[in-house]
Amino acid sequence: MTVTRLDQGQRHRPRMAFLKKIEALMMEMQNPDTGIKTQTQKVMITNIPHAVAGNDILQWILQRLQITEEEALHLGDLFVKYGYIYPLQEPKNLTLRTDGSLYRFQTPYFWPAQSWPADDTDYAIYLAKKNIKRKGILEEYEKEHYNMLNQKINYKWDFVIMQAKEQYKAGKERKKEDRYALDCQERAYWLVNRTPPGMLNVLEYGLDRATDPNENKKTTMEFYRREIMYCQQAIMKSRVKSSVSLGGLVKYSEQFLSNDPILSGCLPSNPWVTDDPDFWDLNAKLVEVPTRTRVERWAFNFSELMRDPKGRQNFQLFLKKEFSGENLSFWEACEDLKYGDQSKVKEKAEEIYKLFLAPGARRWINIDGTTMGITVKGLKHPHRYVLDAAQTHIYMLMKK
Repeated sequence: MTVTRLDQGQRHRPRMAFLKKIEALMMEMQNPDTGIKTQTQKVMITNIPHAVAGNDILQWILQRLQITEEEALHLGDLFVKYGYIYPLQEPKNLTLRTDGSLYRFQTPYFWPAQSWPADDTDYAIYLAKKNIKRKGILEEYEKEHYNMLNQKINYKWDFVIMQAKEQYKAGKERKKEDRYALDCQERAYWLVNRTPPGMLNVLEYGLDRATDPNENKKTTMEFYRREIMYCQQAIMKSRVKSSVSLGGLVKYSEQFLSNDPILSGCLPSNPWVTDDPDFWDLNAKLVEVPTRTRVERWAFNFSELMRDPKGRQNFQLFLKKEFSGENLSFWEACEDLKYGDQSKVKEKAEEIYKLFLAPGARRWINIDGTTMGITVKGLKHPHRYVLDAAQTHIYMLMKK
């Protein structure tokens, strides 16, 4: 709910796009030709006009949006929780029941996107009117709010009581069905805007929501200290000219142009169009003879070579000739640890340590003492990324 403040050129309306979509559906739902057919329904001994059943709302959502029943039910719950539809039989149950439970559409004046502030005076008038009607019988949380508002706006409490009596008197002159519907409508509005304890407040910003840009925040020494630290770190960061960045992007695009099947086409043919699987056969992971385009891509950079299973297979043959095949085997074992089964992380980490890192290991790899210290310390509590430091070190050795 928006709090009225000095307008600084922007009005903060949370989740406005989401609410506008709901309101568009509400307008369709109330369309006399394509919407839900409303009719007069009896609630207890009162005939309520323009009522709809919960299962009718659900069926309309299913047919209109073509979604699953679970999604439709969730969307219907949102309609009720945000106050666009209010229940007639169980006012406090702000959920859509998929049976014959009766609901009515809230008047657009009270839709959340209107962002009318739920003023303390209006709430006090509502509670005072309810107190008069029920002769002092209010909910516990309503009694607390009533007493709190009495103290807070005591200077105009006579006005509150006068307005409550006038509204109560005017309500008694209406028809019984209109009076009942208006009471449910008003109760639904305040259940959304002044949520009782234990109920979800859908209009609350929450910790991760955007804050009001018009809010006046107190600036402390800690605030300025953090600002200075942020600016100092920003100044130290290296900057690249836009022309240099764009030049790098163009160079990258030109380099990979011939390897892009969308821009350069699939050779010998597109298997999705011609049903000819030759393209997939020629570019299989471990094909016996790789295509020329595929081999050329290995020369672009080392990561392209390592990303291709066939490229790694050929690179392994080269490393064996250099008596350093254990380096690539270690790198692949680290990848398997990183992306493998979580339940086997500890077991795999111990196997990798015994095979590649332990003193006298059968396939011992050469890493510096600092990296070894970090790795051994981390292996006391192994996790997926415990070997990242050693893996990066070996990757750089292979790259050079």
